[in-house]
Amino acid sequence: MRSSNPVFSRRGFSRDAGYAGFNAQQQAGGPAVGTDPYAQGNPYAQGATNPYATNPYAPQDVQLGAPQQARGNVMTIDDVVSRTAMTLGTVVVTAVLSWLLLPVDPANLGKSYGIAIGAGLVAMVLSLVQSFKRKPSPALILAYAAFEGVFLGVISAAVSTYIADGVVIQAVLGTMSVFAAVLIAYKMGWIRVTRRFYGFVMAAAMGFVLLMAVNLLFSVFAGGDGLGFRSGGLGIVFGIVGVVLGALFLALDFKQVEDGITYGAPREEAWLAAFGLTMTLVWIYLEMLRLLSILQGDD
Repeated sequence: MRSSNPVFSRRGFSRDAGYAGFNAQQQAGGPAVGTDPYAQGNPYAQGATNPYATNPYAPQDVQLGAPQQARGNVMTIDDVVSRTAMTLGTVVVTAVLSWLLLPVDPANLGKSYGIAIGAGLVAMVLSLVQSFKRKPSPALILAYAAFEGVFLGVISAAVSTYIADGVVIQAVLGTMSVFAAVLIAYKMGWIRVTRRFYGFVMAAAMGFVLLMAVNLLFSVFAGGDGLGFRSGGLGIVFGIVGVVLGALFLALDFKQVEDGITYGAPREEAWLAAFGLTMTLVWIYLEMLRLLSILQGDD
């Protein structure tokens, strides 16, 4: 199962990609065979190759196709947690600094907005560069987090100043609640990530992004809120849809991390997991902030 997250999709922390694991005998360059129930009859597994079959990080017996006996230098849940904490911590620190150092009063609002938009564009470029790199780059990922934090800090300060004081705290708590709820549901087995689930999330996400792009074009050329997808009643509906999509992305991300740990992805891939989770959490926070802003503005 490939992730919808572009960060994960190139490497596929997945059973289908045939990571060498405790119960799977892997032939170099070939599909996984053995006791893995996901490999049996899975169309994704047909002809799949293991990107780590000749991985210099893997033990020699794994590279030769023998069952993996010792797992040295492979990703663990502690690695993912620590890297995610570093990446999210960078986002939070730069967001707080930009909130304090880039005033959003009427005299400085234009300048602060300009810096925020520039930081957001840089963050987007860095995320795309990392997505197409063959290996995760910690410096690039942390730089993305820093610029993303600047963007979020200015936007959050403006929303708190001009729309509703306290809405930022509510959005943060809402994001944390969504993360916790999806994690619990995933671990309890209430959410099962299957190929159909993946296809539904991808189709919904593509439709959502397309509608938002059309709305943005109309707002640029026609002024106002374009087609009204980001304000009023429609804004509330699309805000809820955005939060739900973010929650579904989280489930996909948890699946990829779980499979990467189970099937012995290299430890450096923990940075990639942290990057993907950070992107998803930023998505949820922005959608939550927009939704709460509309609800607060209608009061």
